[in-house]
Amino acid sequence: MSSSKTTLPILVAGGGIGGIAAALALTRQGYSVKVLEQAPHLGEIGAGIQLGPNAFAAFDALGIGPIARSRAVYTDEMVMHDAIDETLVGRIPTGEAFRARFGNPYAVIHRADVHGSLLEGARATDRISVATGTTVQRVEQDDDGVTVHDTKGGTHRGLLLIGADGVKSAVRRQYVGDDARVSGHVVYRAVVDRKDFPADLQWNAASIWVGPNCHLVHYPLRGGEQYNVVVTFHSREQEEWSVREGSREEVQSYFEGICPKARQLIDLPKDWKRWATADREPIGQWVYGRVALLGDAAHPTLQYLAQGACMAMEDAVTLGEALRVHGNDHAKAYAHYQRSRVARTARVVLSAREMGRIFHAKGVERLVRNDLWKDRTPERYYDAMEWLYGWTVDTCLAA
Repeated sequence: MSSSKTTLPILVAGGGIGGIAAALALTRQGYSVKVLEQAPHLGEIGAGIQLGPNAFAAFDALGIGPIARSRAVYTDEMVMHDAIDETLVGRIPTGEAFRARFGNPYAVIHRADVHGSLLEGARATDRISVATGTTVQRVEQDDDGVTVHDTKGGTHRGLLLIGADGVKSAVRRQYVGDDARVSGHVVYRAVVDRKDFPADLQWNAASIWVGPNCHLVHYPLRGGEQYNVVVTFHSREQEEWSVREGSREEVQSYFEGICPKARQLIDLPKDWKRWATADREPIGQWVYGRVALLGDAAHPTLQYLAQGACMAMEDAVTLGEALRVHGNDHAKAYAHYQRSRVARTARVVLSAREMGRIFHAKGVERLVRNDLWKDRTPERYYDAMEWLYGWTVDTCLAA
């Protein structure tokens, strides 16, 4: 691939968090970008997400730090309780000492506010165009660029293609063709107004209640005016990777034995959204000629480390940095991007699986889990998190 300048844009398949972050990173290196989004308009489904310090490092590198920071809720701590007997399993302060260690805060935010912040950054430049209602069908490459064919018969020509089209990526399907690994874990998500949320759970914390084959999460959103509620359980059914409306009766049936304080959470929402979760086995190749994978298309992960959006934004920043240091030599930049991201994101995928097992421990394993973090100091927690939260733009190409 040549490093010469071109009038062709870089194509980005997918207008979610990873795709818009990639578009921003590419424009900062002087490229024009065309985003191909299958939905009829840009937006995000979901509810709250958690943001580690690495997410804020990515926001700053993408030029939207102040916007994103203004919409986040900054927690005092992360706290874990046993969902059976209310035992405090672990507490990680996320105040001054945490920020001093990692250079950035821990926060919670509505997923739409992350996406909206990225969109504001994108709309501030004239280098990004968006084609909504456009679903990638197949990709062709030649010596001068790529051509994307969409499902409506349209074609889109670009210098490169970034496949950021999510967990069911059409780009990955063409170049990798691997199967999803359905977890059997079902996630129900809802947002509850503060007035309807139990007063004895209105903590300024990212809070988790861990139980046998299940867990429950809650934290504040949007200045504490709302609360995110997430409950996860091991399904009795044969699940397929899907998102649909949830059933109040189904979620109520999975939490016998949970203490009354935690059980309040599943009694709250009137409407639930149901995710049957899956990931994929990590792969060592993300680059296929002029095509590169990014975000969930490259490394779909379970939710147990709360790092899906963070990893996608890290990918975007790293791709931009790789293009910068290699003088926009696309082949060298792609290779450096892949080398810098594969092992780190694979560690996240595999660690998330293991964290799910720890959260959902039962019997003697539950007792081991509760002893694992007993009386651990904040500094020991911070040491354990260094590999994940210590990422910065200055070190993103170190691999």
